[in-house]
Amino acid sequence: MNPKLKDFVLVRGRKIIKRIQVLMGRYSLVGDHQFFSPAQFPWCGQLEANWRTIRQELDEVLTHREDLPNFQDISPDQAHLAKEDKWKTFFFFAYGLDAPGNCERCPRTAKLLKAVPGAKTAFFSILSGHSHIPEHCGPYKGVIRYHLGLIVPKPESACRIRVGDTIAHWEEGKSMLFDDTFPHEVWNETGGLRVVLFMDVLRPLPYLVGLLNRMIIKAIAASPFIRDAKRNHEAWERRMSQLWN
Repeated sequence: MNPKLKDFVLVRGRKIIKRIQVLMGRYSLVGDHQFFSPAQFPWCGQLEANWRTIRQELDEVLTHREDLPNFQDISPDQAHLAKEDKWKTFFFFAYGLDAPGNCERCPRTAKLLKAVPGAKTAFFSILSGHSHIPEHCGPYKGVIRYHLGLIVPKPESACRIRVGDTIAHWEEGKSMLFDDTFPHEVWNETGGLRVVLFMDVLRPLPYLVGLLNRMIIKAIAASPFIRDAKRNHEAWERRMSQLWN
């Protein structure tokens, strides 16, 4: 995408989204908080009940860890968050970016994800030891961030996330939900991998506001940023189809 056009889209889009953020927080049916209770999202129980199944498929993916794309390889606009090869990804889908090859490699996980209402993005987020994802804010309040702990190294104090002014720790087999538009950052100061199943799901909203939210999500899916990410992922997918045969 032309850099000048991308900058224009970013500036205009941010101004519009900033106004809509207030609306999303005001009418949110689960409140406007840093963290949310899994009890507010009944589908969390199904993922937690099957976390070992997901972990089994993850373990197979990790045998190819060195071949997995870095987060910034798929989304270069996020290079400021991950400048080395310490944040690997394994995408299932993201705002119109479908990864059928990966879904076939992890069919049971893919089936569980497709049953989650309002799921817009899903991937394994694989963070190497001695890593730090610096403070940043998500761009859009119409979705809520979900993590399911799959591999969580100890001690807890060395593997953590801060959202706003709250520090939290992952647990294997347990759900964590938060609003990523609050400033947040991640540390893995251990020597091991930290892996979570990462999802963005639609924020529960009243009908009319929810309709607006879905329209904006469609616009995001059609944006140049998602199209660029889709091309990057398809290039990786072609390489992986040869390596994983």
